[in-house]
Amino acid sequence: MPWPQNTPPQRDGDAAAGIDVTDGFERFSQRNDIFTRAFWDERVKSKHTAKFFASYRMKAAPRRGDGFSQRDFALRNAAWLISDVVSSRRAHEGVREGFQAAIRADTPVAKEALEIDDPTRMSAEVKRIARFFGADLCGITDLDERWLYTARVDARDMSEAPHDLPEGLTSVIVLGHEMDKDLVATYPSALAGAATGREYSHEASIVMQLAAYIRNLGYEAVPSMNDTGLVIPYAVKAGLGEYARNQMVITPEFGPRLRFSKIFTSLPLAHDAPQPQGVKAFCDICTKCADACPVKALPYGPPSTSTANVSAIKGVRKWTSDAEKCFSFWARMASDCAICMRVCPFNRDFSKWRNRLWLKLALGPLRKLALRLAGKHGQRRKPSEWWNEA
Repeated sequence: MPWPQNTPPQRDGDAAAGIDVTDGFERFSQRNDIFTRAFWDERVKSKHTAKFFASYRMKAAPRRGDGFSQRDFALRNAAWLISDVVSSRRAHEGVREGFQAAIRADTPVAKEALEIDDPTRMSAEVKRIARFFGADLCGITDLDERWLYTARVDARDMSEAPHDLPEGLTSVIVLGHEMDKDLVATYPSALAGAATGREYSHEASIVMQLAAYIRNLGYEAVPSMNDTGLVIPYAVKAGLGEYARNQMVITPEFGPRLRFSKIFTSLPLAHDAPQPQGVKAFCDICTKCADACPVKALPYGPPSTSTANVSAIKGVRKWTSDAEKCFSFWARMASDCAICMRVCPFNRDFSKWRNRLWLKLALGPLRKLALRLAGKHGQRRKPSEWWNEA
């Protein structure tokens, strides 16, 4: 339903984060995300979508073609294993943890809460512990209810159900998990899907461990992956990166090559500020992701508030993909696609000085030169080459 008229949807700080919310804003129902729609919406659901989901459960259909052999699917599905264990443990209740419902906390909240005198120092500690458990990035922002889904999804019949979030949550800890650069270079392939699956398994472990640490301190902490709320606006508000034409967050450390997870918590924490550096200005002149998309699901032109797509949030001016076109390609291929990530000029190893120099050009007045220098950056690597390195 529309945002309450007595509460303006815009917030102080939106501009710094590059978030442009209009008066037509409506919170998003996760029942309408493209993956959930594939189970109930006849406009999306097909024999191809059924085979797509089945392929992750030992029902893959290997076929001829580099990157789609039995061992490619075997590695991809093995990479997803820990995530799958977590997401399926309450399936009988209709609760798909980490995807259509928050992850159940396995640790009770300590009866006595550690006294926190300095939220800034506590934030630094949380970031250190996040790195200890394996997160590559960590930022903290306020719990902005605009980005919470209106409800969770009961996976038994795809109906809406309450989140049942605990009271007193005030902050969102956003974690970034780097995807393997060499595997990303092989998109589109089942092999490349192992890069996605590995990070989902990593993040499941990391958010559960970090949440357990916080709960042992005596504060609420709800571990979350794709569930409960939209992670991209939280990541941008937490200063981890900027939103791009390819629908991803561009970070100065890894470009778009990472996954995000989050923890909702009542732990007193200082919040990070957005860090706009010029990604939007670069995306304004770059269309490499849109050009490379095989089904033309990515937009050209400036950001807009178009709401023709059921799987897009309403009332936010941004670049929005055609989710139906995108997922139809995934389904036919029986694996995820991230060509847009692979070809993105920001998809680089920024530990190398020449890539840091390129980044400085891309984020400044010489962005057109940086775009020309990108040339054929992001060309696909043959999956067989990855295997031959072993």
